[in-house]
Amino acid sequence: MDLENITMVTEFIILGLSDNPQLQDPLFLVFLLIYLITLLGNLVIITVTCADPHLHTPMYFFLSNLSLTDICCTSTITPKLLRIFFSGDKTISYAGCMIQLYFFLSFGGIDAFILTTMAYDRYAAVCNPLRYSLIMNQRVCVLLMVASWLMAYLTSGTITISVTRLSFCASNVINHFFCDLMPLLKLSCTDTAGIKILLFVEATLLTMPAFFVTLLSYVFIISAILRIRSAEGKRKAFSTCSSHLTVVSVFYLSMFCVYLQSNSSYSQGQGIILSVLYTTVTPMLNPIIYSLRNKEVKNALRKVIGK
Repeated sequence: MDLENITMVTEFIILGLSDNPQLQDPLFLVFLLIYLITLLGNLVIITVTCADPHLHTPMYFFLSNLSLTDICCTSTITPKLLRIFFSGDKTISYAGCMIQLYFFLSFGGIDAFILTTMAYDRYAAVCNPLRYSLIMNQRVCVLLMVASWLMAYLTSGTITISVTRLSFCASNVINHFFCDLMPLLKLSCTDTAGIKILLFVEATLLTMPAFFVTLLSYVFIISAILRIRSAEGKRKAFSTCSSHLTVVSVFYLSMFCVYLQSNSSYSQGQGIILSVLYTTVTPMLNPIIYSLRNKEVKNALRKVIGK
């Protein structure tokens, strides 16, 4: 390719979710409501877990970190989307696009690692209750969180740096509602084989092992629950895992549907719908799921409201 014919892209145009002018105001109100509920719900989770000494346990330590990550992830995307709906300004600078991509990948990766640590925590609680306090001591919990944040930042950094080396000479129009990885790869006029190899390596070394640790943890958990003789014992054991299992299922199902497709089979419309699910809807549902299905959180919330 003749390098002289390549024009450096200084900004991108994000098409958003709809070009219909009549839908902009309703979409603005819907996503503003989702964003406010997400912020409020996750802040409530963080507040009650910090305020109630009974929730100073590994499970709620991980849950508060998950809530913080969800706030950060949705805040990376939703404010710009709301601006598109409100003002019609669909432009984003090249640097802004790369920053958005980096933090989206980072917080998405942190979410995955936290969900894995939560699965291991539930495995230790159900399958090794007598040794639980030794297995999941404070030092181990902090190290797991630090490792989750560091691994996510490093892996997303390598991917983002690779994207910055691509050339975008044909078009600067992103057919999405934020700077996601797959739409950017489709937009590039440079060979993206190197990035695909990098994604495969990182998925092989990090993402898939995290998924299989989560899956294996629940295989052992379900096996242990089935060995419990009393129905009440089974119900109590499963209630400690049901909320996390629901969140994990939604998270991995939507993520895998988007990122495990080949570039040729990638459906833009399907990708946008699934992206809405895991970038805006899931962070809103997580605190609701944990609050509605968890008596300890409900009791802590009542105490905080009472004070």
